[in-house]
Amino acid sequence: MRRIAWLLLLVFAFAIPWEYSLDLGEPFGNIARIVGLLLLLAAIPAVLQSGRLRTPGAMQWLVLAFYLWFCCTCFWSIDPTVTLDKLRGFFQEMMVVWLVWEFAESPADLRALMRAAVAGCWVLALLTLANFASAEAVASDQIRFAATGQDPNDMARFLDMAFPFSALMVNSERHWPWRLLAAGYLPLGFIAVLLTASRSGFLAALVALAGSGFLLAYGHPKRVLAGVMALPPLAAVLWFTVPHGTFERLATITEQLQHGDLNQRLNIWHAGWQAFVRAPFFGTGAGSFVSAAGLAPIDTAHNTALSIVVSGGLVALFIATAIVAAAIWAITQTSGQLKGALATALLVWIVTSMVATVEESRTTWLLLAIIALAGRIAVEQPEELATCFSVGERTPQAS
Repeated sequence: MRRIAWLLLLVFAFAIPWEYSLDLGEPFGNIARIVGLLLLLAAIPAVLQSGRLRTPGAMQWLVLAFYLWFCCTCFWSIDPTVTLDKLRGFFQEMMVVWLVWEFAESPADLRALMRAAVAGCWVLALLTLANFASAEAVASDQIRFAATGQDPNDMARFLDMAFPFSALMVNSERHWPWRLLAAGYLPLGFIAVLLTASRSGFLAALVALAGSGFLLAYGHPKRVLAGVMALPPLAAVLWFTVPHGTFERLATITEQLQHGDLNQRLNIWHAGWQAFVRAPFFGTGAGSFVSAAGLAPIDTAHNTALSIVVSGGLVALFIATAIVAAAIWAITQTSGQLKGALATALLVWIVTSMVATVEESRTTWLLLAIIALAGRIAVEQPEELATCFSVGERTPQAS
């Protein structure tokens, strides 16, 4: 049963980036939800059969505390119906932190999870290109493109976090198909981010690509030269294929930062702050930000810390800060290019969390799960981990 649970966990990681593009409707939901339920059904008997549960780490205890605190907010929530619905969603999203910890055993498992995540982002990028090439998009003169069912800003964030994992795979994979998958994602993912015309996604992509570029260039001066030579033809291709309206929207980033309202975000943040002041310690209930701030139902906080502190108060914000601190501690336990890749991915997550509500995203909890796993393996199996993600001569070895 543990083998079945592990395979379903890989499928789950693969499905998360493009989950909203395949939704079967109620009562089934999207593909990640379906796979997640199957995974849970396999995980429970697998744990019971083995008769043991891996000793939780700091990350797992903190995530459990975070969820239980939001459960407590049911008692004082201003919108109990929404809170109960959010708790169901939080459970489905946060459970991956425990499942990865329980069923991933080795550095090879850590690498397999990264492969699955990058492959899932490949699907997301290809679906975006399909939308860009569709007759409907051409006829309507679209300037923003996204995979079916996806929000362009959220999608750009998903794509960005896969860049450092791809760079790490390019350096450490021993098998050329996986190296090709990783190397091909770097230009494909960037093109897909451009097509979303997400300004926050583009800025985060610059951070992700800067970190990825450092990983790729470190100790490989020829790669730097090859990258510089590839830039002009890539820029020309993008200029003649991507709609100019897309570039024009991205060009307003400086104006928005200096004089704009960040696409109405400043007004939303002000309303959120007023809601926080009214219930600073315990919050107004999980998922109640929109009601507490008096916003339209389609709005979100557009800031993760603000969303958490309004919904769960300073208690929830303290636990969330501790979760991020635990992730940083786990990264410090690793070394070499793995540390660089994980640090870059977490930095991208932090940047995007400033203008997006990401605590409700499976991608967030998958990233935290991978980071926690890497920290544990770095302590338990340091030599095997260093060998798995070493940079050197590529010789065939078991995957």
